[in-house]
Amino acid sequence: MTVFFCAKCGAELTSDLVKLPFVAEVSGRDVDRDKETRLAPSAVPRGHYAIDPEPWGAPFVPPAGEPRPHNPRQLLMPPELTDWTSAGTRNTVVVHPDDVPALRLLDQRGRHQGCCGPLGTGGRNMACGCGALIATLAADCMGPYELHLDPVRVYAFDTKGSEA
Repeated sequence: MTVFFCAKCGAELTSDLVKLPFVAEVSGRDVDRDKETRLAPSAVPRGHYAIDPEPWGAPFVPPAGEPRPHNPRQLLMPPELTDWTSAGTRNTVVVHPDDVPALRLLDQRGRHQGCCGPLGTGGRNMACGCGALIATLAADCMGPYELHLDPVRVYAFDTKGSEA
């Protein structure tokens, strides 16, 4: 069991979470979306977390060579960034967005906001109570539903007594 904390102020961000071996693939099919919110299922179930070894989020770079195959967890990109790929942080901590209730979403108007929520393409958009930008939420109806904690801006503590 692991609890995550803000590296700036030490605030507890999550309750005990269980580590998963990988980030699950999720269905982007309409029939699997929540009927009320239209959100895709989260890649991580409540009460769990996983480490994403791949680059995720901003910044993005132009495509080099062959385009990547579509991934259901791929971010919905603003029109001017279509086909660009992430050069963002590796080893982000992916959690269910509802497992980190104390974070607040910053105003995300403009090209990084979808019709139903943030695209996750504008960089860190979730702040701790101390004001530190520590996570990125992707929560538009057309993309993934994920919260990525920045591994430099949070730390983990194994509740069995040692730092994770």
